[in-house]
Amino acid sequence: MPSIPRYAAVATVVASALAAGLLAGSSSAAADADITADTAGARIHDIQGTTRTSPLVGQQVKDVEGIVIGVRGYGSSRGFWIQDPQADADPATSEGLFVFTGAAPTVAVGDAVKVSGTVGEYVPGGLSSGNQSLTQISKPTVTVVSSGNALPAPVTVSAWSVPSRYAPEGDTAAAGSINALPLKPRSYALDYYESLEGSNVRIGTSRVVGATDPYSELWVTVKPWENPTGRGGARYGSYESQNTGRLQIQSLIPLAQQPFPKANVGDLLSGTTEGPLDFNQFGGYTITARTLGTVTDRELERESTRPQRRGELAVATYNVENLDPSDPQEKFDALAKAVVENLASPDIVALEEIQDNTGAKNDGTVASDQTVKKFTDAIIAAGGPAYEWRTVDPENNKDGGEPGGNIRQVFLFNPERVSFTDRAGGNATAATGVTKEYGHAALTFSPGRIDPANTAWESSRKPLAGEFVFRGRTVFVIANHFGSKGGDEGLTSHHQPPVRSSEAKRLLQAQAVNTFVKDILKADRHADVVVLGDINDFEFSETTKALTDGGALYPAIKSLPSWERYSYVYQGNSQVLDQILTSPSIGDFSYDSVHINAEFADQNSDHDPQVLRFRP
Repeated sequence: MPSIPRYAAVATVVASALAAGLLAGSSSAAADADITADTAGARIHDIQGTTRTSPLVGQQVKDVEGIVIGVRGYGSSRGFWIQDPQADADPATSEGLFVFTGAAPTVAVGDAVKVSGTVGEYVPGGLSSGNQSLTQISKPTVTVVSSGNALPAPVTVSAWSVPSRYAPEGDTAAAGSINALPLKPRSYALDYYESLEGSNVRIGTSRVVGATDPYSELWVTVKPWENPTGRGGARYGSYESQNTGRLQIQSLIPLAQQPFPKANVGDLLSGTTEGPLDFNQFGGYTITARTLGTVTDRELERESTRPQRRGELAVATYNVENLDPSDPQEKFDALAKAVVENLASPDIVALEEIQDNTGAKNDGTVASDQTVKKFTDAIIAAGGPAYEWRTVDPENNKDGGEPGGNIRQVFLFNPERVSFTDRAGGNATAATGVTKEYGHAALTFSPGRIDPANTAWESSRKPLAGEFVFRGRTVFVIANHFGSKGGDEGLTSHHQPPVRSSEAKRLLQAQAVNTFVKDILKADRHADVVVLGDINDFEFSETTKALTDGGALYPAIKSLPSWERYSYVYQGNSQVLDQILTSPSIGDFSYDSVHINAEFADQNSDHDPQVLRFRP
């Protein structure tokens, strides 16, 4: 989740036009510019223009007329939207516009106003975010002409109005930016939404594809048939499957007057939702609703996997989201109940995001025994097994994550079903290796970390390798938590395709793990190897391809039907981040992505756990 305050925005006044897709800096001279022939009598569609950026950027406009269609009095991005009821004939030019006031606006919906000020392009999240810009008027002088006017009729956004293609290819001469390209709202979804920026829009009853979050927002799709999951979501199955019908929904109604509805994936936002179409840092195009539909509960239930059968080894991965002893007991109890009831008490559980004993307190503590004991005690209380555990404590603040938290992977295992082969010597900086014992592969350290000095793991979690024995058969398990997607541009970026800078690090991490697995298979080509964890990347990504290079591993989630392949929901896209991969000897297995968190407004973690069952 983003760690900076939501809606924290600083208006950016731009003094010159966009060049090569990059915004120029602000200029005090622009703010004092005189009205020119180009800006005299400018209407909203003149300001918006036929590209993503205004042809009048940095210039002064006077007495721009419009009807107030929405007022935002919260956060730092305070202001209001106006719309010209006299539209031009060009579908590429929006008739709506945001007026940034900074302070609480003094206008009301239905006011007819004249606005003078400086035309600018505000980039939510800043220039480095890659986000598209929002055309606006800042430093406004506002005159209310009349009140109580009828609002311009909303444009209905529907499955039939949104194009099936997502975005045009970026201009190679502008570093891949689409900012200066003429809008084609009948050809591309992003162009269609941009042509309505700031305008009054509406949707009818629509399916929820992203549950209500702590910031009082949810995601819907206006295209019910577009890449549906089996439980009502919208699956993101390739870089070309962006799900064009997704829109974020927020409310302009104060929470004290109307609490924001709580919805899960698959529910319906019923009736009419209507308001200005905004663009923000956390998701792009957003309906800021004056009129908000009501939620129809479709009673989505949390899944439970089947217990392992006799002779089956059950191995699971679960990201427990920064778990530490200061978390409420209720969180421990809920996570423990999920392990016991929803995951059927797997024989081995690889946990990600176990924090040290003092959590986010940055005091040099690295041990996590208190965290793990509190969790395993909660599992026993929930009726589960008395799990034992193994881990390797990291160096302080060397593995990324929340400063002071020292997140790491931990193995839980049920000693009544499986044993752990301890081989001493593993620590934060000592690399485990592969050797041969009695003709079979063995780890030099167990538990041990894989290649911790490799720069691929700088400020990132190092893989944890362990050697287990089940019914006399050795099984190697490698628990991972690859680098996050932080820093990647969003799907609505002005670069198309978006820049995914974080992939480079995960690619190196995947290559390191793949090399280690090949070392095991070189020592014993029949070795059972399970690589699992929060891979932070898709099953179709270059990261996954690198993990599977040479046939060393197979991504088990690909054994599922396409509509079941997801473990995380982000901005209305159901997608794969958590994976379990198997070596060639594990040819017959049962796999389950157990959907208990990601689709729900009430979450114990933001990830869904994964379970693999096989006979070693």
